[in-house]
Amino acid sequence: MAKTRPPKKDLDSYTIRGTNKIVRVGDCVLMRPSETSKLPYVARIEKIEADNRNNIKVRVRWYYRPEESIGGRRQFHGAKELFLSDHYDVQSAHTIEGRCTVHSFKNYTKLENVGAEDYYCRFEYKAATGAFTPDRVAVYCKCEMPYNPDDLMVQCEGCKDWYHPACVSMTIEEAKKLDHFVCSECASDADIKTNENTFSASPVADSKLKVI
Repeated sequence: MAKTRPPKKDLDSYTIRGTNKIVRVGDCVLMRPSETSKLPYVARIEKIEADNRNNIKVRVRWYYRPEESIGGRRQFHGAKELFLSDHYDVQSAHTIEGRCTVHSFKNYTKLENVGAEDYYCRFEYKAATGAFTPDRVAVYCKCEMPYNPDDLMVQCEGCKDWYHPACVSMTIEEAKKLDHFVCSECASDADIKTNENTFSASPVADSKLKVI
């Protein structure tokens, strides 16, 4: 007669080994890679369970870094950018190294200080096909590139579009000193108001959309 497998017990939380830090279902965590030379993997905990020997496993949904995707890292991908994939896995809870926070793109751009455990996600990613959701993203500047929050941009007071300093023949140092900026297309418009400082370092409004 075949033995029945003991039922697994669902847990509400897990205390990270060697620490007093607690993680719960829905939290994002850093997970130890098999190769020590690699960066930690990032995942979202979907389920925590223990077997009858109290071996604790976590079901996770992986985040991919741009360089781990089929298309690779592109110019507009930020250093802390991740893609929420459709790749699920079961791992030992002992491989969890710590907690992290994966912000929405909008919330990430509002952070005054970005910590080592701060990341952001603006795309979902299908690991088998390399497809992204959404498949279109707002683009800015003459180069029509999506916004990379690591890059400084300046806003034209006329058309309200955003520009990379290099695309308007300006250095980063010059851009940081700006109180006002008018692009070449708007420079001849005599009605531009310059009585207030509209310089900022992060586009917040949608612009033209481009397929990625």
